Parts: sequence; structure tokens; C-alpha cells
Amino acid sequence: MQVLPPALNDLIEAFGLLPGVGPRTAERYAYYLLRHGDQTSAKLAAALQALEDGVGYCSKTYALVPAGQQLSDLYTDPSRDKKLVAVVAEPFDLVAIEKTGQFHGTYHVLGGLISPIDNVGPEQLHIKELIKRLDDDKVGEVVLATNASVEGESTALYIKQQIGDRKIKVTRLARGLSVGVDLEYADQITLARALEGRQAV
Repeated sequence: MQVLPPALNDLIEAFGLLPGVGPRTAERYAYYLLRHGDQTSAKLAAALQALEDGVGYCSKTYALVPAGQQLSDLYTDPSRDKKLVAVVAEPFDLVAIEKTGQFHGTYHVLGGLISPIDNVGPEQLHIKELIKRLDDDKVGEVVLATNASVEGESTALYIKQQIGDRKIKVTRLARGLSVGVDLEYADQITLARALEGRQAV
């Protein structure tokens, strides 16, 4: 005997696929949409449908851009310093740093972190593209802005090794970031201090 209609069960199951959404939260989301009628559901459905066709990746920085746009505005903006590159794991790490208003360089999004346990190696990330870009743009400083975690530290070390003996200053986000804190959840003051206090690796 079914307690809930299949359509509602399917929606609960779909919400449960999202990271950080447990069974009870998935049920609350589904029931909220059911109670608030067609308008909220239609808006959510339209946004989800438009997502895949409406978002692309910058061919240089791998930041998120509107579909069809080749380069990120943060890269093409003449006021940004192309010789200063912050390397981040995910696109929302970039957003977190931008909110501080303290960084005026450009970014490079790796698309994740090296994690052997998750079968993610350097070849799955945009590290080769980063190294090519360092040469193409004559970069003077790379800020390794990966999370303060085992995976973040391993990735930062690997990138430093790949940079090799190039005349590039390599720095790391410093004080203010606790071990295990993801950049996207860090507050703006903490991130600003970490940027100000970055240190040579």
C-alpha cells in the first residue's frame, strides 16, 4: 500500500539526490511546492530547464559564463591584472573571493581537487591548461586558493611542482581560514584577511 502518490515520492527522491539534502528536508521541499501551487513549481521547473542550455564555461579560466560567451568578464575586464591568477577548485569559490572586494587579478577554476579516494587525478582537472596559461599570459603570481583540507593541500603542492622553475611567485591563502573550511562557506572578513596575509609556498 502506497502512503504517498507516486508523483510526490518521485519529487522527494529527486530532491534527495542533492548534496546536503536528507530525507526529511527533501520531504519538506516537495510538500512546500505542492502547497504553494503552480507558480512556484513552474518557476523552479523553468529555471531547471534553462540551466543546462543557459550556462557555459570560459575557455580560458573555466569560470561559469552565459552560454555562447567564450571568455569570462572577469578575464576580459581591462581593470583586472592578468599577471595575477587565483587558482580555485570550484566556480563558487571564485564568487566567495569576489565578494571580499580585495582581489583584482583573474581566476583559474580547476573543476575539483586531486582526490585518489574519489578517483580524481590531475588529468581530470584543468591543471595543464593553467600551466599553459601561465606562459601565455606571462603570469607573475599564482595564488593557490584551494581549501585548507588534505585534498586542497595536495592539489596546491602538485600545482607548485608543475610550475617548476618558472619565475613565478607562488602564494597560498594564509591566516584566517580554518582547516576543513570550504571557501564558499567562509565569511568575507576571513577571506579578505587570508588574501592579505597570503604567503610564499
